Amino acid sequence: MPQSVPAAPLSFDELLDSAQYQALHLGLRDTYAVGEERGVYDAFLTDGTVPPYDSAFWRPWVSPVEGTVARGVAVRRARIVSEPVTDYVRFEHAITASNIRAGEEVRWLGRRHASALALPGNDFWLIDDRLVRFNVFSGDGEAQGPEHSDDPQVIKLCADAFQSVWERATPHDQYEI
Repeated sequence: MPQSVPAAPLSFDELLDSAQYQALHLGLRDTYAVGEERGVYDAFLTDGTVPPYDSAFWRPWVSPVEGTVARGVAVRRARIVSEPVTDYVRFEHAITASNIRAGEEVRWLGRRHASALALPGNDFWLIDDRLVRFNVFSGDGEAQGPEHSDDPQVIKLCADAFQSVWERATPHDQYEI
């Protein structure tokens, strides 16, 4: 179990605000219970539409990421996906243009290329090699709440895992689904 950070867990916005040089995200799941994404996900499944960058859907994400990048912090996201991809991964791929426009760098790695990598059991955000936020999900994709760790061994595992994935992964604009 991750070592808890002694203070109250940071909100995601506070977590990004605390980043001084990098915020790294590794996504490992092929599907998530979409919750607040349900409407836009259903629209995507129906006709392939995605919300525009300046929409209310994106505002809660775009503002903190843009602010973080404007402070000189690198925000990188890598996703490990099964191929052929799920409908949800097709949706993620379709909306990633907004992540990139906000300032993120995004890469994709087919799961078959990750077999020899040591990976943590959950998606995570790693902030400045000092704090990990694990995004824990139930088997059906419902968020179970984050867990934080500042354990140096956990941080090293996540940093090494992210770097290994990043080196093997394909940049978003070159990844075809």
